[in-house]
Amino acid sequence: MKNPRSILITGATSGIGAALARDYAAPGVRLVLSGRNEERLEAVAADARAAGAEVETAIIDVTDAESTGRWVEAADNAAPLDLAIANAGLSGGTHGGGESVAQANTIFATNMNGVVNTLNPALERMVARGRGQAALVSSLAGVRGLPGSPAYSASKAAVRVWGDAMRGRMAPRGVTVSIVCPGFVRTPMTDVNQYTMPMLMDVDKAAALIRRRLERGDAMIAFPWPMYLAVRLMAALPRPLADYLYGRMPEKK
Repeated sequence: MKNPRSILITGATSGIGAALARDYAAPGVRLVLSGRNEERLEAVAADARAAGAEVETAIIDVTDAESTGRWVEAADNAAPLDLAIANAGLSGGTHGGGESVAQANTIFATNMNGVVNTLNPALERMVARGRGQAALVSSLAGVRGLPGSPAYSASKAAVRVWGDAMRGRMAPRGVTVSIVCPGFVRTPMTDVNQYTMPMLMDVDKAAALIRRRLERGDAMIAFPWPMYLAVRLMAALPRPLADYLYGRMPEKK
């Protein structure tokens, strides 16, 4: 969607969410931002207001469907949402001893359930108006499961597949659904990685790319494209070979 004026973003305290908020900030734009760290969220809001945007913030736990739904509906009541970006997410890995049930459940609750809790109420309103756009932030890790981060990979795969399904469902109703699949982007989430990250991208560059492609209404926003191609090719390899190659990748903390 070109020139959205009322934009909701979850996970806006840092990383891609914060960079998108700053990139969209401009006079005449209303940003509705959520996160779980009040200090960082207010810092992003201050930057957006300095750029001329009207900003509303809320401390929201996207795993709570009821409170997230109320927040989205209140935001839409105040000014109909043109664009809703479900970006909130957690990462986790197996470095130092496997992945616990608690860690896996927490990752799924945020990365997958949080997307549904955010976008279902937003899409309902958009369908009623016959216009709007939703964006789901997945990951290239969701193309093929990484042994070093099982729950993260699986949760991002679920986001991607759910987005594919919802895109087909929403298109006849006038609503665009776009899936964002970044590779390595320099954020606090990747700063803990103690291994080489190919084609690591600056977060502001990533946000600008996402915004351009959302304006085009692209169904899949996967980048950098050489990394996306490599991941797709590796996923298409015979399983024993793919398992061998993926098994040699470093574990994530």
